[in-house]
Amino acid sequence: MTIIKTSILFFALLTFVTVSSAQEIVTLSTRPGVTQSYFLTSPPENPQAVAVLFPGSGGLIRLREEKGQIKFGPNNFLVRSRSEFIKRGVIAAIIDAPSDYQSGGGMSDEFRLGADHFADISAVVTDLAKRFPKTPIFLVGTSRGTISAAALGARFGQQVAGVVLTATLFRQSSGRAGESGPGLSRFDFGTIKVPVLFVHHVNDQCAVTPYGDAARLVDKYPLVSVLGGRPPESGPCDALSAHGFLGKESETVEQIVNWMLKKPFRDKVE
Repeated sequence: MTIIKTSILFFALLTFVTVSSAQEIVTLSTRPGVTQSYFLTSPPENPQAVAVLFPGSGGLIRLREEKGQIKFGPNNFLVRSRSEFIKRGVIAAIIDAPSDYQSGGGMSDEFRLGADHFADISAVVTDLAKRFPKTPIFLVGTSRGTISAAALGARFGQQVAGVVLTATLFRQSSGRAGESGPGLSRFDFGTIKVPVLFVHHVNDQCAVTPYGDAARLVDKYPLVSVLGGRPPESGPCDALSAHGFLGKESETVEQIVNWMLKKPFRDKVE
């Protein structure tokens, strides 16, 4: 009798571990007629934090399942670096554009700054808090995704533990859909009442994300300055360049995670 109970308990535990450790696409109903999806990576054994990752451009990574496999756009710095978060004890949740921004260029700057985006991501944060209770949640954006992380960080207040802004879109831009708008040119970073970390490549050549704008904030906020990496394989505002920390992903994420977990971190990666 004892053996049977033990076997059942072991099987139940094994089933729970298998299910809870599997990566998945999570789709939540948010606004009327709208859903918000995110990719929940396989969590580490002892998660220390959750990183909600906001890719750049229009934030459209086209999460989907094909023949039993999860597919999405792989090139963005935060997307391709997800395993670097996981192996350091951080759960990675990658945000896609909501269902009403799945066509065209994805989310506009104005949408990222607005109340509807907050409604969508509030559902995500609530879902993650239920899945991983008492685990601090951080908002992490890169390039145009920093608009989301900053604006949402201000709205969430103490509901999140901190905000990380990488290759911050400090300046207004113009271009194709999903790549134009005010950026964070009019944003007051002082409205974010939780800790903020800036991370920027010294040789970022994108005109709307100059390193100098990040350096000017160093008296108010911690800044991780990144040097070196691989030669660019894309345009200066695209992911496979210094703008996307190409060749420096592991070292850069290491300092981000150290900051999240209140460990000593280096303010220079070279």
